[in-house]
Amino acid sequence: MTQTHYTGLAGLLSLLLSTGVCADESYARLSIHTHVLASSCAACHGTNGNSVGGTPVLAGLNAEHFISQMQAFKSGERPSTVMHRHAKGLTQQEIVELADHFSRQLRHTAEVPARAIPDKP
Repeated sequence: MTQTHYTGLAGLLSLLLSTGVCADESYARLSIHTHVLASSCAACHGTNGNSVGGTPVLAGLNAEHFISQMQAFKSGERPSTVMHRHAKGLTQQEIVELADHFSRQLRHTAEVPARAIPDKP
């Protein structure tokens, strides 16, 4: 076998292995950059957009609604203490990719542990 054959086989092997790693089509479609942006949202909105508490859940949100809200934050039309700063740093393409990402996430209903609910007097 020549060096060209080895190079071709190595490329084919890496392609086959990467499809197994990225079996989830929505994950494979998005760029690493989009996943980094989405992971920064997790600080407030929870893993994959499933927040617990008062922060809005992004998982399963309609992509068009997400885009319109982010545009409203970015323009200042929708006031916010934090979101306008995040939105202003995003390009339109990044907003669209984040909308696609969060619209594909499964929404989970959070259950509050019984000990977290205060007793009624």
